[in-house]
Amino acid sequence: MTSPDLAIVILNYNGQSFLSRFLPSVLENANGATVWVADNGSTDGSVAMLRSDFPSVWILELPTNEGYAGGYNAALQQIDAEYYCLLNSDVAVTPGWIEPVMNLFEAHPAAVACQPKILAYHQPTTFEYAGAAGGYLDWLGFAFCRGRLFDTVETDHGQYNDNRRVFWATGACLFVRARVFHETGGFDADFFAHMEEIDWCWRVQRIGHEIWTCGQATVHHVGGGTLDKTNPHKTYLNYRNSLLMLYKNLPDENPWPLLLLRLVVDGLSAGPLLLRGQWSSIWAILRAHFAFYGLVSRFSPKRKALSATATAPVSLYPKSIIWAYFAEGKRKFSDL
Repeated sequence: MTSPDLAIVILNYNGQSFLSRFLPSVLENANGATVWVADNGSTDGSVAMLRSDFPSVWILELPTNEGYAGGYNAALQQIDAEYYCLLNSDVAVTPGWIEPVMNLFEAHPAAVACQPKILAYHQPTTFEYAGAAGGYLDWLGFAFCRGRLFDTVETDHGQYNDNRRVFWATGACLFVRARVFHETGGFDADFFAHMEEIDWCWRVQRIGHEIWTCGQATVHHVGGGTLDKTNPHKTYLNYRNSLLMLYKNLPDENPWPLLLLRLVVDGLSAGPLLLRGQWSSIWAILRAHFAFYGLVSRFSPKRKALSATATAPVSLYPKSIIWAYFAEGKRKFSDL
């Protein structure tokens, strides 16, 4: 089975070394799909290398780095396909990774996004931090995955080889129905990078669509290809965007009691950083909070518009993943 209605789109920013290493596996296993690289204003010679070494790859040159959200929004507006696979440049795909996902879409018409199983490239028997086997969100907005709770990642024993609905699918390897992506306005470009895929997954579920994970498809992700997870700028974006996502999507008439509690929990999370002397990360959390306050007025109309169009209830994990992990010692998704 080939996939002529699928466009595999890799957003690149100064990732020439990753493209050189991983594009061959993508092209070898594209299964009839077109392969695109949307370059986000790189300065490392990526485009010249693509033209020289990968002439079969379609290239889109975006003038400036608009981040993951804005970059993909701009690129996908220019690519005509029934389905997109948004693929990080630091992902190695495997034979047969596409067909199970396309079969899932065919079997579940309400599914508009799906991810394969994400294993670590350097430790291929373990799940990878960013996505693992499908994502969830607790009632305070903390993300976790089947196969990864906080920094604890599980070994893959086939325990998540099923297909099932999840709350969010990772942007590291995200299959989406193109029509719905465009009808919903794509990603929120104000996020720039990080959490934008969770925000989009939440939004589309509020209008009746479904998010899935496909356990019969596997890819291997290096992770931290653009920003390592301990990078203060990544900390800033994750904390800021998590608050913005909550404010924007919480269905409560008054979201502020929960948001204030989340702000307090964020402050408490800085305690271990203080003990380790990670001042740059503490400052990143403070900046994220101030940035959130500054963006509330910009996000208020978005919140109202989403509330006006919501037609379906969306269930968050009703307990605290922080309490389950740190107080109850639950280290695996199956423990929850």
